[in-house]
Amino acid sequence: MSPLAKLLVRAIERYQRAGGGRAQFFVDCNFEPSCSEYARQAIAVHGALHGMRLGALRICRCNDRNAAAKRHDPVPARP
Repeated sequence: MSPLAKLLVRAIERYQRAGGGRAQFFVDCNFEPSCSEYARQAIAVHGALHGMRLGALRICRCNDRNAAAKRHDPVPARP
């Protein structure tokens, strides 16, 4: 893992320990795993740039505040 990827993963882990979206923004993720965990996994699997892109796209999809159930959306495998 590149130094940038390690830095990003540590920052996401710090955000998660602080309570994540529920504590910071008063929202609960509509997906399983949570958006921050998805971004952490995507960066670990795909590297810093592509992982951040996948994480940002996931956050853009996570906008339905009235979702009844969590949707399973794993990180895509590396080609």
